[in-house]
Amino acid sequence: MLAMASARSAFRRVPACRRHVSVFVKPSRTSLNSVLQVSEEVQEALHGATKKPVIALETAIYTHGFPYPENVALSSRLESIVRMGGGVPATVGIVDGVARVGMDPEELIRLSQSAGKRETLKISRRDLAYACGSRFLGPDQQFVGGTTIAGTMVLAHLAGIKVFATGGLGGVHRDGENTLDISADLTELGRTPVTVISSGCKSFLDIPRTLEYLETQGVAVGTFADGRNGPVDFPGFWSRDSGSNSPQVVRDEQHAAVMIHAQHSMGLSSGMLLANPIPSDAEIPLQEISAIIKDAVDESYRLGISGAKNTPFVLAKILELTQGKSLKANEALISSNVARATLVAKNLLKLEADSTSGSGNGADKSEVTKFVQTNGFIEDVMSTSDTRNVEPSSSSERFSQSNPRQSVPKPTPVVQPDIVVAGSLAIDTTCDYIPRSGAKSSHPYEGTSNMAKIRQNVGGVGHNVALAAHYYGKQVRLVSAVGNDLMGQTALNAMQKQGMPTDGVSVLGRETTAQYVAINDALKDLHFAMADMEILTDFSHDLDAFNHGLRDQPPSWFVVDCNWFQKTLLGWLLVAKSHPTHNILTALEPVSGQKSSRFFTGLSQAGRKTDVFPRPLVDLATPNALELEQMWKTAEKEGFLNTKEHWAVVNAMNLPQGSGSNILRHATSSELVAKGVPQQAMQLLPYMPTLAITLGEQGVLLAQLLRADDARLSDPAAAPYVVARSGNVATSHNAKEARDLLGGVYMRLFPPSALVTGNGKKSVNGAGDTFMGVLVAALAGGARIDDAVAIGQAAAGLTLRSLNPVSPAVRGLAGRSVEDVGRLAGGSRDVGEEE
Repeated sequence: MLAMASARSAFRRVPACRRHVSVFVKPSRTSLNSVLQVSEEVQEALHGATKKPVIALETAIYTHGFPYPENVALSSRLESIVRMGGGVPATVGIVDGVARVGMDPEELIRLSQSAGKRETLKISRRDLAYACGSRFLGPDQQFVGGTTIAGTMVLAHLAGIKVFATGGLGGVHRDGENTLDISADLTELGRTPVTVISSGCKSFLDIPRTLEYLETQGVAVGTFADGRNGPVDFPGFWSRDSGSNSPQVVRDEQHAAVMIHAQHSMGLSSGMLLANPIPSDAEIPLQEISAIIKDAVDESYRLGISGAKNTPFVLAKILELTQGKSLKANEALISSNVARATLVAKNLLKLEADSTSGSGNGADKSEVTKFVQTNGFIEDVMSTSDTRNVEPSSSSERFSQSNPRQSVPKPTPVVQPDIVVAGSLAIDTTCDYIPRSGAKSSHPYEGTSNMAKIRQNVGGVGHNVALAAHYYGKQVRLVSAVGNDLMGQTALNAMQKQGMPTDGVSVLGRETTAQYVAINDALKDLHFAMADMEILTDFSHDLDAFNHGLRDQPPSWFVVDCNWFQKTLLGWLLVAKSHPTHNILTALEPVSGQKSSRFFTGLSQAGRKTDVFPRPLVDLATPNALELEQMWKTAEKEGFLNTKEHWAVVNAMNLPQGSGSNILRHATSSELVAKGVPQQAMQLLPYMPTLAITLGEQGVLLAQLLRADDARLSDPAAAPYVVARSGNVATSHNAKEARDLLGGVYMRLFPPSALVTGNGKKSVNGAGDTFMGVLVAALAGGARIDDAVAIGQAAAGLTLRSLNPVSPAVRGLAGRSVEDVGRLAGGSRDVGEEE
């Protein structure tokens, strides 16, 4: 219940783009709302400057097919499949007596909650006037209902949508020649030019007579071949075959698209039925399901159940007799159908665009087959195009092959990002310890329950870094993954509300969304934390798809956090650094002491110990003191600190001997030198030439290799922080290159711009992420590194005084001078309560 309440709370925050546009208003002198509303998102996708494929989705499956809250999860999953395929879902239903094409999350939840209630309507064509007209009689007549295939087709056609995905079609019932019990879906297909993609019709119907009736109605019927040659069976819903031949065979999504295009080009008023067989690993064999169907149908006859009540009864009986297998099969087949419909609509849109422009090239089959071949989420629920003859995509830096948990390739963002962040998107739970009266310690007691203030936010290191950069005014794209669950939907909706694009976030069907639980002491400092990031650590991402996106729209900066598994973490960096024409700068967020070791562990496993200045894989890292120490220890253990390449750079630094510690103390502090912080930083600089080490109340230590042309080498004001200058070194190739390019070492301790203590500190969670995000955003905007550090510190201070993982007050820092930023950060106002 808590999860559902949280989901509802998040879903209420509907982005402006989901507002509805009235397209048909009841003629009357009185001020009445429209009876049909199409969301702005659907309108923009259909008629805007940048069109997108739109797929209609029915809702009778939610109101009369699945119980609550399982139907909410299914609706989220189906819409996510469409979005991750580059399309726009147009979920169709009746809410408060208004027919809606494109529903926001709040409307979907309301409709789903009506499942199983007597007053909830099942809306076919015949019911539309009653359901939408009665609302004008009074508030007690504002019905909620799920639209059937027929009802959805009518409304989708009115909105201008051509492709509709569903589970199973209605049909001619057994003994229909006597009872005339024939679904309105069939007649609707005969008079409404919408293409329905389903897994055939439900197999307790009379499939041969259903096909005959469709022929009489003039409906084109075809079945996707799925790599099969020759004639194929029309599918039997829960089974891939039915014993009845399909009238036509559709090779693939391109074939389907040209059929739809021809249908509309000729102005035919009838629709088409394209049957998509259930994925083979989810089917119930025909022989097994046939016996169960016979028992269910016989019982409906004995009880005299017919008409609109027959199908729900038979479905419920089959669910009982299959011990739940039919429900799982339903989920698999409808997900498969939605995925295939998205591909068909995508091909159709391209075909229409080519036709309009006169290019006549047709749909891009290679794009479709690659989408199917490399997309693990879809492969989990469908077996689509025959990809046996498709050459797999390749990359010289590819680290993982296609596997069942890869994400859907993403549509190219409309706006080129300044910054791309690859990292975690999670639900964060923060527990602030409230000490008992007279408690002597600020830490919670172990082994017992403690009083606390508990709150939840959408967070994750990658998300927080991206959000901070976004608040600072940069175009940011987050690349991450969430599970196909309510937490994932909540995260995606939160990102939309924050104004961030979600096209880089994959929805994985077999995983749960990442979670992070922080236990803070009474001073709001982190006591310990628990993290479930398995969706990332055990997730091999499609680096080729990511590489394609980077090559098309290279950002200035690429940021990666260490929640990724070593191989994937390294893969991200290699892809970013392999861009042929664009110098993409890279930043590493270590995340934690334990996870910070993954960078050097990954380098070691890949045998890459030569990636040092002037061509390192990481240009900037932002560890805290603990993470820095762990990175140094890992580098030393794995042998990175004694390679000839490393020593070439160290020698080129020309570090002072003997009195070096005094120089470091002067540039930093005696305490930091005693702890070895600047010394560890200097040894890691060859692998990450800029280190901004966050030290809490001590500020930020900036350690950086200066190139020979850096102005600070000749700036008197910077002289106290230039702790070493390059000198003569050995004449090996590596040493010569380092000597020629390296000018010295810069080390400067920045005290905190505003010390936040006591009641002013709301939470430490997210302060480091905010620092990284704003630091990179400022650098992307052309700021000097010293100024960028100061701005990042100010932003972190705002987040410390906020209950949010990233304070929205960061927006106020963009475009300000460093002096103004410092004054704003030092202000006493409590921004946390304003958010």
